[in-house]
Amino acid sequence: MTEREIRKQLVAHCKYLSMRGYSPGTSGNLSVCLEDGFLMTPTNASLGWLDPERLSRLDAQGNHIDGDKPSKEVVVHLAMYRRRPAARAVVHLHSPYCMAVSCLDGLDPDNALPPLTPYYVMRIGRLPLVPYFRPGDIALAEAVEQRAAESHAMLFAHHGMIVCGREMGAAVAAAEELEESARLFLLVKDRPHRQLNAHQVAELEEYFPRNI
Repeated sequence: MTEREIRKQLVAHCKYLSMRGYSPGTSGNLSVCLEDGFLMTPTNASLGWLDPERLSRLDAQGNHIDGDKPSKEVVVHLAMYRRRPAARAVVHLHSPYCMAVSCLDGLDPDNALPPLTPYYVMRIGRLPLVPYFRPGDIALAEAVEQRAAESHAMLFAHHGMIVCGREMGAAVAAAEELEESARLFLLVKDRPHRQLNAHQVAELEEYFPRNI
């Protein structure tokens, strides 16, 4: 695709996520790779009201070169790209159910959500919990880069979720699956429920390997 087409696609995905209620106010940010850098949603911008021509344009090192000022989470996106070189898009959202789960006590720091559905296993797999850091803090980016070695998706304590994908559509689909999984977890966690067992999880991972 041309850069113009990529810009339009990014804005369309942002609008979709906003319509789904995954980015209240001006929260959340998305980025997509270009041949010589990447595009990112601007700071203090609603995902539902973006202008393709005003997206932030950054070079491969994350330096702002054109468009509106980028999100303060640019360092976090860069950390994901460094650690997972197959990634071409990153989605960070303050979606309500992931936010709610991220505030719970007693989560497993190595896998914050249980395997309730096959699609969670197929599209997410494991969900490390990153401790709380101030938004935009370089320490958050460092923690993300460390945990990204084991998963393309993470939950930020008190701060929502982040996922990456080989292209924007895959990253958005994974983010949507993660939000739905968080919703299901909150629905069943205080009731007797079943999880997929180790054999079932292993079978899914064998037949549907994640390519990111």
